[in-house]
Amino acid sequence: MKLSVLIAALRLRHLAGAALLSTSLAAYALPAGLAQGPSVEGVTQYTLDNGLRLVLAPDDSKPTTTVNMTYLVGSRHENYGQTGMAHLLEHMLFRGTPTLRNALGEFSKRGLEANGTTSSDRTNYFASFAADPETLKWYLDWQADVMVNALIDKQDLEAEMPVVRNEMESGENSPFRVLMQKLTAAAYQWHSYGKTTIGARSDVENVDIEQLRKFYHDYYQPDNAVLFITGQFDTDQTLENIAKAFGSIPKPTRTLRPEYTVEPVQDGTRTVTLRRHGGTPLIMSLYHLPSAASPEYMDLSLGISALGDTPSGQLYKNLVNQNLATSVFSFDSESHDPGYALFGAELKPDMDQQKALKVMNDTLEGLAKSPLKETDLERIRSQWMTGWTQTYANPSSLASALSEAAASGDWRLFFLQRDRVEAAKLPNVQKALETWLVASNRSNGLYIPTEKPLRAPQATTVDVAKLVQDYTGKDSGKAVEAFDPSPANIMARTDLQPLSLGKDLGEVKMALLPKGTRAERVEARLSFKFGSPDQLKNQTATAAAVASLLSTGTKKLNREQISDQFTAMQTQFSTSGSNGRLYLSLSSNRENLPKAIALALDVLREANFPEDELKKYQQAVVTDLKSASTEPAALASQAIERYTNPWPKDDIRYTPSFEEGIERVQAVNIKQVRDFHQKFYGTGDVAFSAVGDFDKEEVRKALAEGLKGWRKAPTYQRPDDPLQTVAPKVFDINTPDKANAFYLADLGLRLQDSDADFPAVYLANYLLGLSETSRLWNRVRVEDGLSYNVRSQVEASSYEPNGSWKVYAIHAPSNSEKLGKTIDEVLTQTLKDGFSEQEVKEGVNALLNYRRLSRSQDTVVSSAWLNYLDLGRSFEWSEKMDQELQKLNAEQVNAALRKYLKPKEMVVAIAADHERQKQGAAAPEAQETKQGQAPAPAPTDAPAALEAQP
Repeated sequence: MKLSVLIAALRLRHLAGAALLSTSLAAYALPAGLAQGPSVEGVTQYTLDNGLRLVLAPDDSKPTTTVNMTYLVGSRHENYGQTGMAHLLEHMLFRGTPTLRNALGEFSKRGLEANGTTSSDRTNYFASFAADPETLKWYLDWQADVMVNALIDKQDLEAEMPVVRNEMESGENSPFRVLMQKLTAAAYQWHSYGKTTIGARSDVENVDIEQLRKFYHDYYQPDNAVLFITGQFDTDQTLENIAKAFGSIPKPTRTLRPEYTVEPVQDGTRTVTLRRHGGTPLIMSLYHLPSAASPEYMDLSLGISALGDTPSGQLYKNLVNQNLATSVFSFDSESHDPGYALFGAELKPDMDQQKALKVMNDTLEGLAKSPLKETDLERIRSQWMTGWTQTYANPSSLASALSEAAASGDWRLFFLQRDRVEAAKLPNVQKALETWLVASNRSNGLYIPTEKPLRAPQATTVDVAKLVQDYTGKDSGKAVEAFDPSPANIMARTDLQPLSLGKDLGEVKMALLPKGTRAERVEARLSFKFGSPDQLKNQTATAAAVASLLSTGTKKLNREQISDQFTAMQTQFSTSGSNGRLYLSLSSNRENLPKAIALALDVLREANFPEDELKKYQQAVVTDLKSASTEPAALASQAIERYTNPWPKDDIRYTPSFEEGIERVQAVNIKQVRDFHQKFYGTGDVAFSAVGDFDKEEVRKALAEGLKGWRKAPTYQRPDDPLQTVAPKVFDINTPDKANAFYLADLGLRLQDSDADFPAVYLANYLLGLSETSRLWNRVRVEDGLSYNVRSQVEASSYEPNGSWKVYAIHAPSNSEKLGKTIDEVLTQTLKDGFSEQEVKEGVNALLNYRRLSRSQDTVVSSAWLNYLDLGRSFEWSEKMDQELQKLNAEQVNAALRKYLKPKEMVVAIAADHERQKQGAAAPEAQETKQGQAPAPAPTDAPAALEAQP
């Protein structure tokens, strides 16, 4: 389990400065009933007479718009017997209003990436889409409609219940999540932060519809909401649209109940022990902290991150380096009321948990003797600021960051926290950690009697309004260009001239797209290809180890020093590799990209692979594989992959079992790692792409200098990967004690992405199971409520006719049999009926919008260019794909569907707890409750499939 804490952040618009903003607003008469409020660095608040706050952050640098409606209500506001109500209400709002009954379907038709989430302090509903005034107006109208007209009727509630129950069960599969829930419950005696957001099963299943409606009418009101809009939009027109959509909603007359529960100071260590099947050992220590607005909070947050940093933090050095754990982590809750910090570690089964827990607690509570260093603070400060500038440069992240800050008390906290990070001093950080990280303030897996307990001070909630009333922030950033993400413009703006490395060393294929970005960010990718399938036989585990261990040391720098240098450059650097390919990723800025390239190439060439780092890598991989070996999704996927690709064990295309994977990684030795690097790494087949704010000549120079005089790698030969014909088969996999099950069906396709049929198959899959209006979604999720997430996915090779059509669904084990039959019925009926012209038209429109949204993301464009350089393609391919999609009609799509989709030839794997399956098979028919629409989790697979052809 690898954990990271995501720092939300922000971004502004196309403004030359704060003076320009104020001049523009002064010349514009606001709509009636709307008043301008505080403005910080290009982010401006307005308030309607009914109390609704609007926060606008226009930014033309990327042609996307994000809208986030945040209601200041979460699980913190629930009373006894009401747990899970805020989350359940989030689901219910997507059920619809009298004028719109299928919100997610309408979002999908318009190409919106939309969802809703609930936390302890807030509930938000958000959408990102390719900038379009009509789409923005439509979505604002929907937000106004659902604020006051959500149906929330008993029939919808009954239909929604299996979906919510399925979501509960999916969380129960994770030992980490369950242990964290138990730990917070033990740490908080009275405050609602001790309750899980999803709620108690009994509360959710027995919720009273009238009580749920009252909760909605109390909290879903304009004076309890903040509407955030970021990205590219017309400010004046948007204010007019908001005033029209929301201005008629009356100002509420109700008074929200006061919150007066204060968690008392903890007076002794508390202990939680969890025993479950599967997974790997975990230890955790939780400490109460002040709220996010407290003057101490950022000092504590920086110190917490420093302690848990990999590989520089004290926890890593005292646990992982001493072979007591395989990985460590730390984060804090950043909450409206006094929250918590969580520290933890993951162990191998044979490691001593009690010893590791004692070392972790001694480390955290022994800082007076082993204090943090100035370098520790500067490292974390630089990492934090890098994350801040990255988010500041991204419109979609802006809305999320402001939403979270508003939930903590006020959106301006985001800027204030940045100022506090910049001003943080080591003595203050040290003092804050020593004050709050004490044994009596801790909850974990070990009780330690203490003769004279040292207790933390009482945490209090900060008056945020007073805190920020005179806060103005800094001058806003410089204006940046409005970039057109069309394939033609991307082609016109990209320099494809290769870089020659001289005689015998070949050249570097190049795709350089300089463009203005907020905070001068740039995304760069570098690939190396080497060796033939015969040369690489029996070396898959070694190749993976080499790619992962590159940045653990060179002849001059150790792992910590390499990490610190990238951090100082505000650069994120990562490597990955397999089957004769190595990929380097750099997320940097204009000033530091050339230096980051130089360091990355130095790391690549001069890696010396310390033997102790190999041992830590092996332990971490083994831990991950053992954890995956009990997970339903991983077991189902592996079973099908091994069956449908029967390559010899020494072949690089072979899929090992989990046991074989563990044996292989454990067998790798340091000589093999160093020999592989010496033999295969070098120039010859190299490609580089960069998108963002950078100087082309400086980048070329850095690459030329970094690769100068290096050896040439063995010639790359791509392994052929023809379609393997296999007989249909069903794998029935037992996953004891897992509350959730996984269904996966796979069909091999003799299809290449350059085939004339591919666009039609691509669209057919979208209509079958990739969208929230798809056939599978509407039947399995909406009508029958059998799965929290059901999808289909098509893949086609760019090299040969080898593709696949997959269908998958998470579900309760008791529903396995019914789910399989229902999916078969949907596939059969779809083949019989086909798709209508209206479905095809709406699907094409949605796909084109998603593809345009993809091309507006620098990370996507940079990766796409690297792929195109490898294939000898360009964004003309993307433009052609758009054109082919636009030509499609129902007859063509249905012909492709019937040509390729063969349900009876599918290989199916169902991984589930067999005992729970038997219970479901014996259950009465009355349990088969019909299920309606609810917000899906962010469809992580959908954007990935769409971005495959940007």
